[in-house]
Amino acid sequence: MVEHQAETRAAYDGVVELYASMFAADRLETQPFSRAMVGTFAELVRGTGNRRAADVGCGPGHLTAMLHDLGLDAFGLDLSPGMVDHARRAHPALRFDEARMEALPVEDRALGGVLAHYSMIHTPPGELPALLAEQVRVLAPGGLLLVSFFATDGPEPVRFDHKVTPAYSWPVDRFAELLAGAGLVTFARLLHDPASERGFLDAHLLARRP
Repeated sequence: MVEHQAETRAAYDGVVELYASMFAADRLETQPFSRAMVGTFAELVRGTGNRRAADVGCGPGHLTAMLHDLGLDAFGLDLSPGMVDHARRAHPALRFDEARMEALPVEDRALGGVLAHYSMIHTPPGELPALLAEQVRVLAPGGLLLVSFFATDGPEPVRFDHKVTPAYSWPVDRFAELLAGAGLVTFARLLHDPASERGFLDAHLLARRP
């Protein structure tokens, strides 16, 4: 584990209860655009015939539970052992494991879907291609990736002081190029005004493994 990952893990371990109280209760009821994209993702994954899906960077497990309620065989993975412990207690019927996104404990071509809901934002730009390649590795042909992140209008990723630990916002076209480079075909994107005071746009890209 590299230094920034250890720092991210420690930072999220330190805010488990606060983070869960802020995000775990509403399951996106206050975020209609995100809710719509997650619902679309779940519907399309069901349509592949492979309902197995990973919520990578699952945090307290609220979206893993949402995916389960939407008909997927969903499980959650997170770098933070504190988040995994909370998720297991909050959703005892579901599976949660500690894992790094660039080394998923999943066999090749096993999943119908991968959800990465603002969970790639702490990855330095130079490390993101390898991380995306790992998501592709675990997706079956026809499998889907939904990635959500903070977007910027500029030409380059922008490092900023996230409330928990440093993060990056991305130009949407640049992120889509990274998905293409990993072997994914982006077929839907949603960009909307920010849901928070940070001021960045919110972006959602839906891509398929051919």
